[in-house]
Amino acid sequence: MKTNRLQRDLFTQLLFELEKAGITPEQLRLQCRRNGMSASVSGQSVIFGSDSLVLLETAVELTGDPSLALRLGQRIGINSYGAFGFALMSCANLRESTELLLRYGNVFFEPNWQSQEHDGGLLLRLNLTRGTPTQQQLVAELCFSQLSFIGSSLYRGRIEGAQIHFTFSKPPHSSSYRSMLNADVTFGAQHNQLFLPESVLDTPVKTANISNHVVFHQQCEDMLQGLASARKTTAEVRRVLIQSAGEFHDITQVAESLCMSERTLRRKLKSESNSFRAIFDEVRDLLAKEYLAKTDLIVAEIAHLLDYSETVNFRRAFIRWNGVTPIQYRQQQVA
Repeated sequence: MKTNRLQRDLFTQLLFELEKAGITPEQLRLQCRRNGMSASVSGQSVIFGSDSLVLLETAVELTGDPSLALRLGQRIGINSYGAFGFALMSCANLRESTELLLRYGNVFFEPNWQSQEHDGGLLLRLNLTRGTPTQQQLVAELCFSQLSFIGSSLYRGRIEGAQIHFTFSKPPHSSSYRSMLNADVTFGAQHNQLFLPESVLDTPVKTANISNHVVFHQQCEDMLQGLASARKTTAEVRRVLIQSAGEFHDITQVAESLCMSERTLRRKLKSESNSFRAIFDEVRDLLAKEYLAKTDLIVAEIAHLLDYSETVNFRRAFIRWNGVTPIQYRQQQVA
């Protein structure tokens, strides 16, 4: 898993579950060490990679609770996913949120998901490559439990016809699956995967909001591009501006959010052959084109969302950026 809020919240919740079971931090630390963990467990650190698998397996061992991973997946809300979670909440339907998961999931967590069309529907396959069979089972339980929990909050309960397939044999605690996973479950399959019938992919998201979705979607896109970006300061400024869309920060506020002086920010941007004004215009133009292409908002509403006091000023800026008016751009996209 990536170093982000989701990782931290999972780790914190796991420690809380152990505390409820009467397991002390010292007991956990000693048993993890015996089981081969290289990192030190504490309330202030987060465990990554193979050590996270050892931690999860050790927690199940100490508590004697084989359904611990399933329960852990039910304890993490969508707010732990940050911008990705808000983007999911603002999607129009299940199809759109599935596409979002496939494109941006690897920015926020491991293991990642892959898709495949199959028999009148869509397969979402969990790509598990690390760990022992026992560890992979625990990770699969955690991931599908979390997917089910988040899905229930987005789509008002059970998705009819959804099926979850696990590669491992039916475990003794299989009754826990029926109470925690909103889908039919089978064991001994070739892959760990979720099947969604074509008929349910248009199931609406109850919190859908198309104007918000444009902003949150762009935040995800910005983070995805930032993974491979050598211009780190430019990427950070773009991220802050997109997150402040609607009430855009000025350069002083952006510098403060990045814990540096305005002078230092200008110097770093100059070293990347960029400027705050250029990035500011780029972000406004980017969001403007997204609104025009993906929403039915009128030009005046888009101008307001982009913090223009007068629609005519937005129109002039858009022509300067793109050589066409906002209406002409929208007509081109429709065509």
